[in-house]
Amino acid sequence: MSTRSATSNLPGDAASQQNETQPSQGTAAPTTSKRLPGDERRRRILKAVRVVSAERGVSHLSVSAVAKQAGCTRSLFYHYFSDMDAAVEAAMDEAIEGFVSELERWNASRTVGDIEGALDSVAPLFKRLVADGHELPATLTSGSGALYGGFLHHAVERVVHYLCETTVIDFTTHHELRIDHVYETFYTLVMGLLMYIRTHPDVPDETVKDIIASTLHIEGYTAKYPERRPSK
Repeated sequence: MSTRSATSNLPGDAASQQNETQPSQGTAAPTTSKRLPGDERRRRILKAVRVVSAERGVSHLSVSAVAKQAGCTRSLFYHYFSDMDAAVEAAMDEAIEGFVSELERWNASRTVGDIEGALDSVAPLFKRLVADGHELPATLTSGSGALYGGFLHHAVERVVHYLCETTVIDFTTHHELRIDHVYETFYTLVMGLLMYIRTHPDVPDETVKDIIASTLHIEGYTAKYPERRPSK
């Protein structure tokens, strides 16, 4: 489903620089008397996309409503985004990067070789990411199966590429990887976990841990299944 609005593509950033800090009515974000840096202005617009979507639904997103919420002009919106579809896509990309950043912190904090410790920490991490909304900006996708499917695919793809390029390589340095089709297996695992946790938010951490370990055939490195530990 397209989020395209019936709006004209106003030129450039010149008028926006003069008017972007004028106060707007309603629930618009607070403004400042100083001109914001470019990155901050872009982030404010993306935040406004999420807020307006939560209040009205993605099918009712409009450039005018987002600009009012962000406290900027329509021309400033068009300076950063070609249309509303591009802004929604950028908001989803931001959510994906938030997810990957959490994984990067987890990967940096884990102890190399401590497989059970990694499993113990990654299971609640996945649950927290879903609960905190990094997994899916629901207000942007709840009304569109196409948006939902596209976001989920790109989120899982990004996460799996990161895991295969970091954690998997670390593992194979010290242990035998006992799965074929590594990327495909991780893709299926991550996709399934996100979907399952989203519909079963009370699933125990231990269950998530067991699912990950069993799927990757590393349960033998846990205290629960010592008899399954590989001989080499």
